Amino acid sequence: MSLLTPASERQLLHRRAIDVQVFARGDGLFDVEATLQDLKTRDIPLASGLRRAGEPLHDMLLCLVVDRQLNVLAAGSETRGMPYPGSCSEHGDAYARLTGLNLLKGFRAGVKERLAGIKGCTHLTELSQVLPTAVIQAFAGIVIDTREGDAGSGQPPFQIDKCHALRSDGAVVQAHYPRWFRPAMAGAVTATSTTSS
Repeated sequence: MSLLTPASERQLLHRRAIDVQVFARGDGLFDVEATLQDLKTRDIPLASGLRRAGEPLHDMLLCLVVDRQLNVLAAGSETRGMPYPGSCSEHGDAYARLTGLNLLKGFRAGVKERLAGIKGCTHLTELSQVLPTAVIQAFAGIVIDTREGDAGSGQPPFQIDKCHALRSDGAVVQAHYPRWFRPAMAGAVTATSTTSS
């Protein structure tokens, strides 16, 4: 499928920016800093007053400390820009509840269980959902072996069978990870096969 062609006449109304940065610490742990910012291109009236164009409607920071196994050892948040000052940021230290979760094992379900609805902030909870893949990208080739996997354990590289391009029966794995290539079984339906009516 090709990218949609933008309309010839259009006007930007809203911009959401999400930024995730991962830092290696001197103690062997990692700091994860994620921000979410919403900007409007026009003045908008809010119940709390007029928000000028370009002033953040939302500006939020979510911080984690994680170890090499992607366990969350500490977590916290800060709401710096909000539509309802004095209320939006009054969720206490709710995001400390992320402590104890693992970014690879049930993280998103754990976030939902601990922070869904009125237990947290919609935007911070939504921001947390991008953290597993962002941290995996930071760890790729440094903490997580993305080349040949652990030969002693018989485990393939982390990314195999995690997306359509890296299917164990696909051309990319056959070309770049031949040790882990597994031909599709006869009669098996693959993502590229078609059926006739």
